[in-house]
Amino acid sequence: MISPSPSRSAAPHTVGVGGPPAAPGRTAVAMVAVLGALTAVAPLATDMYVPGFPAMGDALGASSSAVQLTMTAFLAGLVVGQLLIGPLSDGLGRRRLLICGASGFVFFSLLCAVAPNVGLLTGARFLQGVAGAAGMVLARAVLTDRFHGAELPRYFAVLSQIMGVAPIAAPVLGGAILSVSTWRAVFAVLTVLGVLLLLAVLRAVPESLPPERRHSGGIASTFRAMGSLLARRTFMGYVLVMALVSAALFAYISGSSFVFENLHGVSSTTYSLIFATNAVAMLIAGAAFSRLVGRGVRLNSLLTAGICVALLGALAQVVLVVAVGETLAGTWATLFVTVGGIGLIFPASMSIGQTLGRATPGAASALLGGLQFLFGALASPLVGFFGEDSSMPMALIMLTAVAAAGVALVALARPWLGQGEPGDGS
Repeated sequence: MISPSPSRSAAPHTVGVGGPPAAPGRTAVAMVAVLGALTAVAPLATDMYVPGFPAMGDALGASSSAVQLTMTAFLAGLVVGQLLIGPLSDGLGRRRLLICGASGFVFFSLLCAVAPNVGLLTGARFLQGVAGAAGMVLARAVLTDRFHGAELPRYFAVLSQIMGVAPIAAPVLGGAILSVSTWRAVFAVLTVLGVLLLLAVLRAVPESLPPERRHSGGIASTFRAMGSLLARRTFMGYVLVMALVSAALFAYISGSSFVFENLHGVSSTTYSLIFATNAVAMLIAGAAFSRLVGRGVRLNSLLTAGICVALLGALAQVVLVVAVGETLAGTWATLFVTVGGIGLIFPASMSIGQTLGRATPGAASALLGGLQFLFGALASPLVGFFGEDSSMPMALIMLTAVAAAGVALVALARPWLGQGEPGDGS
């Protein structure tokens, strides 16, 4: 067993100040794999049942808006769950809350599968979101407990890539299930997935926060720690960067099917190919991020580069629509660039934010993840609200969100100060 080190420059498999060593070899790989799967649960549960919306409305005698409210309820649960569970884990530890969250996800997924009316389904979806939030917020906290230096951002890059791919896989998986069964089977599959994750947590994710490192003083103390993070200008700058860029990504996810299928007339199969291609941009960016971090490139430099790339893509999209008009190739190419920039922004802002909040990783993770989904949920309906006869609403919303993230980076985070870098004592 490696002794805890008071220095952040310790060996790669040593935790930060006062923590236990990270598990070596295959044990660490298994743990990270389970944490990645926990991160994927929320986007899977968000989108898998979307292809079944019409059938769900017919079966439950509910309007389309009532059915759509079930998704809003789930997203609200994700936000609330992260903001509650993250700080609590700094005082209670990670493992028991992970187990409770996975167990709750199983129960509420099953309740969704058998819900007799849309009202009960909506309530179950909210609670399913709260339970599912445990995996997302605590995965980041566990990684922060157990790794530091250049290793931490590389693991966060993995989580970011999973977050980019899972929303693409979800509707495809849901469509496959609906081709052989009903919408209730989607929630049955999520129930089984929850059971498997619960077993995986029990087997592969040990407690990463020993009692001597937990915050004393009860629940009030843990939430005061969150308040202190809210008051830190630099930390909140990076949180806002991640949240605003998430708004751009959600605007893209919610508006791109309309833009490509209705405006440009592509088939749903072709749209899936376009969406998957753009997701590859995020995977490439994540892989490049991991490689560059390993070579000692500063996180703040990568974050700034990501903002510039995403801003360039979003601006090019607007300029092309104004100067040339609606073009399939132009929209596809500019979105590819924008999503690639986002693939650099997410792991960089996540790594810097968690490093700055290392004293209370759960609270830091709660703010990073909670505001990410809050801003995303607020941005999602805006594309349709501002019109459906042009790609300009989606383009402008994405450009505005990325530009605002740039302002937050310069005015609040001030990347030239180099805070949140591996080895930084902030």
